[in-house]
Amino acid sequence: MKGMHGIIFSYEKKTGLRELIEHRIHGSVPIGGEYRVVDFMLSNMVNAGIQDVGIIMHGKCQSMLDHLGNGKHWDLSRKHGGLTLLPAFAYAESRGGVEKFHGKVEALACVLDYLEEDIRQDYVVLADSDLVINIPLDDVLQDHIASGADITCVCTSIPGESSDTYFKLDDTGRIIDTAYDLYAPEGYRGLSLYILSRELLVRLVRDCMAHNLYSFRRDILQAMGDKLNLRAYVWDGYAARISTVQNYYERSMELLRGDIRAELFCPERPIYAKENDACSSYIDPSGECVNSLIADGCDIQGSVRNSILFRGVKVEKGAQVDGCILFKGTVVKKDAVLRGIIADKNVTVQEGRTLIGHEHYPLVLGRGSEV
Repeated sequence: MKGMHGIIFSYEKKTGLRELIEHRIHGSVPIGGEYRVVDFMLSNMVNAGIQDVGIIMHGKCQSMLDHLGNGKHWDLSRKHGGLTLLPAFAYAESRGGVEKFHGKVEALACVLDYLEEDIRQDYVVLADSDLVINIPLDDVLQDHIASGADITCVCTSIPGESSDTYFKLDDTGRIIDTAYDLYAPEGYRGLSLYILSRELLVRLVRDCMAHNLYSFRRDILQAMGDKLNLRAYVWDGYAARISTVQNYYERSMELLRGDIRAELFCPERPIYAKENDACSSYIDPSGECVNSLIADGCDIQGSVRNSILFRGVKVEKGAQVDGCILFKGTVVKKDAVLRGIIADKNVTVQEGRTLIGHEHYPLVLGRGSEV
């Protein structure tokens, strides 16, 4: 099939998400009131006509498994192909254990049989699950084919963190240098989104494992840059990696802006999520809700401003919530005051409590905690 097959990496890796990944892997972190971070990449693939997606998982993946189910919410529940969950512990024997992956190549090597036998398409899209983006992947594929590239790397001219991957391009769009952990970032920032042929992917994985190499960035993009035709697809639309508590808070607050929402949730490329049946949210006549995203099933009797509330959040009379992100089932009791707070699922803030974080250092309340 002359199309694309999607592979999403969603396993434990070093991040600054702290309490937010205490009970989950980074791809299943809730965002925007109704979504998980992985929903964006899954939707990008489905919108590009991708019918088969494999998700490589490892670590605290129960939340991800519960969220994805059989893939029906993304039209990926099929008798042949569709959504395939690839938990690393199923391949423990081949790796001598279930310790963390050292890199993408090692993760791919663990599912090499899947790459060789179960992928029906000619091309493969490799993506991380912590990227919030709405990009036409079918356009990226057409550019990849037209350019004759071995690997097309999606990147942006908008700078990011020094730990990100950065590319230098020549006048034709070919990548002539790959670097990371730069003191002063320069060039085009990589988005960890790649397209290459299935045949080349299998060959690269086999070659790397034969030489005890495991990093896609170092051992393929850097080491083989002079042997492979690496080309860039520059995307200067909205793209955000969720890698720290700080940028999670900042990117979430950006969703309160109409222009950002219009770009991310455009009707021609909708973002799909797991359906949750809940009644409509209730806002008491004595309460208020200003410049906020409110999911279904919320009960707001106090004041909510500049905040994001997930399903089933309760804000009692006299309570004030400002600049906060409250996950599913959080209860803010009477006369409590919250500012700059991220509350995980089922948190209870007792009556009269005052909790103040800051937009540059939000306070995180762990799942199920009572304050």
